[in-house]
Amino acid sequence: MDFTLRAALVDDAEAMAVMHIQSWRESYSSLLPQEFFISQEKALEDRIERYRASIAAGRVRMLAHDSDGGLVGLAAAGPGRDEDSPCEVELFMLYTLARVHGRGVGQALVDTLLGDGPAYLWVLDSNPRAESFYRRNGFVHGGKRKLCDPSWYSLPEHRMVRPAVGH
Repeated sequence: MDFTLRAALVDDAEAMAVMHIQSWRESYSSLLPQEFFISQEKALEDRIERYRASIAAGRVRMLAHDSDGGLVGLAAAGPGRDEDSPCEVELFMLYTLARVHGRGVGQALVDTLLGDGPAYLWVLDSNPRAESFYRRNGFVHGGKRKLCDPSWYSLPEHRMVRPAVGH
């Protein structure tokens, strides 16, 4: 599959927000009730504004577009937010549309954002596809668990950590 990667621009915020919610529907429809997705769609304008503000503030969001220019992937990483961060870099999000799963889009986003360096992330317990992908990228269970906030129906998640790749 042909795709291109680039850093997000403020003008990308609307497409990012729409794609983000679509990827949640595709990935989490078996874990979350329909009401969750409806509430996310109702709050779309807020999400767009948060993306605009974040990009304008210099926070890098990487995008993947298919050969027709459609947004098919979204990812972000930066300084770890956990008080007990196991390393400096956290992968905040990685979402691709189901139609590009297994086509290298997620891998290209991870490679671009993380390179070979150490990193950590949080993944839902009931997300075996994502966990398998992260394991292939050198991540292992980091021993820490927590519940998502109530807006995410307190779903359980766990931290995965990887050392520098090849070290």
